[in-house]
Formats: sequence, structure tokens, C-alpha cells
Amino acid sequence: MAYWLFKSEPDTWSWDEQVAKSAQGEEWHGVRNYQARNNMRAMKVGDRGFFYHSNIGKAVVGVVEVSAESAPDSTTDDPRWDCVHIRAIEPLLRPVTLEEIKNDPRLADMVLVNNSRLSVQPVSAEEWRLIRELGGLDAKG
Repeated sequence: MAYWLFKSEPDTWSWDEQVAKSAQGEEWHGVRNYQARNNMRAMKVGDRGFFYHSNIGKAVVGVVEVSAESAPDSTTDDPRWDCVHIRAIEPLLRPVTLEEIKNDPRLADMVLVNNSRLSVQPVSAEEWRLIRELGGLDAKG
């Protein structure tokens, strides 16, 4: 299993809206960055990700799962753009802020720290474990 981070501005698409989609999940559409698109193309059903509120809040707030692999983005006719579907799994018991992540030396190599503008990014297994723990969840989930 691979781990990822999905960034969304909460006034555009929030954790609560993601949760409301329940088991059907939602297409993670509108991404227009080649690196982010390529990350989605690498995803497999069952991969897990963090749901991160950007701009407002700047914090990891929940855990999602890839529920459908990369396919054409329904919001464009341009064949260059793909996206996955994700579904909400569980909220963090407490949000883990960008400031907290940046101040933790164990997370110094995290993509979020070094390339905070990338909207879909990989997360290492150790980063996954640490952020889950910081968020009050079982490290293995």
C-alpha cells in the first residue's frame, strides 16, 4: 500500500463535504499539475491518503482511501488530465497543522514541508505513522 496527501481549500471542498459522499466517494477532479496527475496515475485502489485543508486551517484533518484508480477527469475534455476517486475513512482526533509538521524534525523531508504547493503528493510510511500518531490515531491504520 502507498500513502498520499490530497490538498483542498476547505471553502472549495472540505473534509465535511468529503465525508458526506460516504462510501461512494468523490472524483478528485480539477488537478492541472503534471506531477500531481502522475501521482494519481500511480495510485491503486486501497491506497490511503491524508486529507489536508490548505489556505484556511493548513492542517491534516482526515484519512481517505483511493476507491477508483486514475481515469479521465470528467471536468475537462482535455485527455491529458486524469483523476482518482477517494472516500473518507476517518477524521483525525485532532488536526495536525502545517506549523506542527514543519517544526517536527522527523518530518523535515516530507514533500508538504519542501513543496507545499503540490496538491497531490506522496507520503512515506514513516511520515504516515507519525502524522497519524500526532493526530491521535493508531499509527498502523
